[in-house]
This record gives sequence, structure tokens and C-alpha cells, in this order.
Amino acid sequence: MDLSADPSLSLFQLLDPSVHADPYPFYKRLRETSPVHWDMFMHTWVVTRYDDVLSVLQNFSADRTPNAKQMEALGLPGLSPIAAVMARQMLFLDAPDHTQLRKICSIAFTSRSVSVMEEQIQAVADELIDAVANKRQMDVIADFAEPFPAIVTAHLLGVPPQDHRQLKAWSADFAELLGNFQHNPERTSRVRSALEEMSSYFRAAIREQRDQPKPGLIGSLMRANVDGMHLDEDQIIANIIVTMVGGQETTTNLIGNGLLTLLKNPDTLAEMRDNPGIVKTAVEELLRFESPSQHTARIAPADTLMGGKVIKKGAAVMAIMAAANRDPERFPDADELNLTREDNRHLAFGWAAHFCFGAPLARLEARIAFTTLLGRLSGLVLLDEKLQWRTNSGLRGLRALPVGFDCKVVA
Repeated sequence: MDLSADPSLSLFQLLDPSVHADPYPFYKRLRETSPVHWDMFMHTWVVTRYDDVLSVLQNFSADRTPNAKQMEALGLPGLSPIAAVMARQMLFLDAPDHTQLRKICSIAFTSRSVSVMEEQIQAVADELIDAVANKRQMDVIADFAEPFPAIVTAHLLGVPPQDHRQLKAWSADFAELLGNFQHNPERTSRVRSALEEMSSYFRAAIREQRDQPKPGLIGSLMRANVDGMHLDEDQIIANIIVTMVGGQETTTNLIGNGLLTLLKNPDTLAEMRDNPGIVKTAVEELLRFESPSQHTARIAPADTLMGGKVIKKGAAVMAIMAAANRDPERFPDADELNLTREDNRHLAFGWAAHFCFGAPLARLEARIAFTTLLGRLSGLVLLDEKLQWRTNSGLRGLRALPVGFDCKVVA
């Protein structure tokens, strides 16, 4: 039987709202039925087993952004300015360009540099909880999971924290192109406008840095010199954008999806609330169980035999990290939430050269977010079982998460 022609195994299934709300049974069927699958409807290979996904992340090319001429040939000239920016972002580059660029951009994300932000990040979390503490209910996404990483990102970049709502709006628009199967002309114009506005905003921030230097990633990138390499202004802007978008969207998803998972597992929520010392392993388990970034695309660098199939050089490959993170061959009881799981080398942050360099900050934000939410708000309960998800299969997250809590707020 030619499974490539089976529409029930196509990634297009993720456009079904019921599948998107819980994609894991679909991923399981793919992993068990056709773990290295040619999806003729999406014109891509789909890889779902842990070992195969790991191999793709380690060995396949990330240089997959069409240039302006290719966009025009595809009949999408409106995407050319966006493609030009993405082509400068480390997310879409291979060595040696990626290696040099990553060295420069990683300066602000070492464990030591991130740890000095802990007090500031905790203050942001407390301020957001203070604002809703007496209301007895909140939308976790709008009131906390969106503004929290946006404010932290503003501090990180060295731009005014009061601009966080605008940063979040731009981030949400640009994220429409990352991992989303539902591209349409209306979104394209909005994303292009957001890109133009972001570029102007960060060019102004760069000019201000030249006149009045101050701490922050923008200044660090302007002054960075690694192996004699400096970034030009366009490279700085392109990588600030991808850092801003990646840091906000995935952290929002981690907090929202993670808290929803805990609310659906009250015993586990109580375990995390009553034992805050397990927060580090708990965050890793939530990253594995509900991966904020579900999949990523790669290009085969050579003819490759995988799972008994030959993936030809130049073929597109979708590595489904969310499926790999539920692979029972790698994780015992993979569909069970275990907040003290010890062997938990999940792929939520990718792997190898393209491992997320913002992981230390994301982990710290998540630990502070869950400790603050569960420590200060008692009696958390989901107010509406009919949840809506944003229509982005790659950056899968909630539109809203309404919760109630007891009037008593733990200090």
C-alpha cells in the first residue's frame, strides 16, 4: 500500500481544529505506521521517531529560505522582503556563516549572563500577578503568558519596557510565517508591514545606541567582535527580530500549554505546587510533553537512507520534535506526565548546531512563571473547557486560557 497517498497521514491533518487541539494521537499513528513518511500533499518527508529526528537536526541543512528571485518565480513577490531578512537570520543558515553568527549572538545568553536577570524577571512576574490578584480570575495568556516574556525581552534588548505590547504585536505577526501551513495573501501584507515597522524601530534603537550606549542585546551585537567578524546593521536587525520572535512566542506557549497540562492533571499540579524544589525537572518534562515548537524544516544534504526509505539530496524534510518527544522507544511511559523524570534529553529546543541559544533564558522564565503562578494563586481552576488554539501548527499555542482562583493570594 502506498502510504504517501493516504491523506489521513498528511500533515494537512493539523489544519483540522480537533487534531490541532491534540495532535499527539496523529503523531503516534505516523510514528507507528510510517515513521519516515513521504507526504505527497505537502511535498516533504515527515520524520517522527526520536533517533531519526535527532539525526535530521544534527546532519541536515537549515539553509531553506528561498531568495527574492525564487519567491518571484513561485508567484510570491510580496514575500521577497521577508525572505531577504530571513536569509540573514541564523535560524536559516549553515556553517560557517551560522557558526560565526551564533558565537556573536550567544554572548547575551550564557547561563551566567542570564542568571543576573533573575531578580528582574521575578519582579516582572510579581507585578503581573499583582495586577490580577484581587479579580479572582484571569486570562493566563493575555494577563501573563504574553506580557511576561515581552517585558523580559524588552529589558534584554535594551529598549523601553513600555514598548512590550508593540513588540508582542510585531512578534505575533511575524510568527505567522514560522511553522504555519496556512499562508494567505492577507497575512502576507500584515507580516510585511510588521517587518517594515520592526526594522524602522530597531534602526532607531541602533542610532540611539551610537549616541548613548546602554546595556542590552542591541548594544552587545553592535560592539561584538568574534574572530574578526562584525555584524552590519541589516544582520543586527534580522537577528534581533528572530531572537525577539522566538523568545516571546515559544515562552508564551510553554507557559500557557504547560499550565493547561497541569490543570488537566490536578494531582501533578498539586505535586508541583507543594514541592517547588522540583521545578527544574518539571519544566523539562513540560517542554517534552507539550513542546512549544512542534516541528522544524530541513533539507537533505545528500542521498540519505532513513527508516528504509531513500531521502534524495535537496528534498525537504519536516522533523517533528513533538512526536519524537513522545517516542516510547526513547521515553518510558512517553504519554504520561512525570515531573521528576530524570532521563529527559528532549528535543524541544532542537539539537546540535541549531540548539536554541535562548534556552537558558527560556528555562529561567518558565521556572519563575510556574513557581509564581502556583505559589501565589491558590485554587487554580480552568473556567472554560472549550479552548481555542492559534492556527499555527509549528508554534502551537492557546489564544486564551481563562482560569479562576481563590481570593486568598499566597504572599
